[in-house]
Amino acid sequence: MSRIAACFARLSGAKALIPFITAGDPSPGLTVELMHGLVDGGADIIELGVPFSDPMADGPVIQKASERALAHGVGLKDVLAMVAEFRQHNADTPVVLMGYLNPVFSMGYAEFARAAAEAGVDGVLTVDCPPQEAGELSAALKASALDPVFLIAPTTTDARVAEIAAHASGYVYYVSLNGVTGAGHLDIDAVAGKIAALRHHIRLPIGVGFGIRDAETARALSAAADAIIVGSRLVQEIEAATEQTAKEQLTRLVASLKAAIR
Repeated sequence: MSRIAACFARLSGAKALIPFITAGDPSPGLTVELMHGLVDGGADIIELGVPFSDPMADGPVIQKASERALAHGVGLKDVLAMVAEFRQHNADTPVVLMGYLNPVFSMGYAEFARAAAEAGVDGVLTVDCPPQEAGELSAALKASALDPVFLIAPTTTDARVAEIAAHASGYVYYVSLNGVTGAGHLDIDAVAGKIAALRHHIRLPIGVGFGIRDAETARALSAAADAIIVGSRLVQEIEAATEQTAKEQLTRLVASLKAAIR
């Protein structure tokens, strides 16, 4: 059983909290400490963003985080090294890399999958790799016991949902609104209805993200989803903090979100 599957099994119906931060933001040396801070606050799974110069799904907050990380020269191999360092003191919390296909393609699917598994990565979400093009990457990931995680949007057709169901493992990530990360104006009832419809096709846990900025929204959406995914709000917290206070502030915010979905 993968670490992700084991995590959901341990929760036994309780809702998972999946926080996102960008590797290398605000500085490469702080990322592993922040990852441990997320766990201290109650994170069940960590999504670790791989900095990329030309994102298509990230809003301005996460775009700026990637720019800060790239200014420090952080690349995919550096991110894998951070995961390996995290694993020296945490063998249990699943880590999912979230990013774009180009760095993975440049490294080579098989080489990337082997390196990611050796570092202690558990899943990979490549935003710009649609299911009909994901066969080779998914096969490489699964050959290294990594879970391919896919996005599902409000506009995703039933046919594409079926394709995603054929490739995905670990969990699927439902995008709660049409827009980029950090956008607002969530319709809680509409999201709940869509998740209920997805369960006719998807047997994996369903996480929901994009636009979740506070404990109240997290609590409301947790009634329908298996996991709550929060990114931009946490990245904003890091940006507003100093390097000396970032871990403490992040831990406190994650703890408030975790308490809300219990």
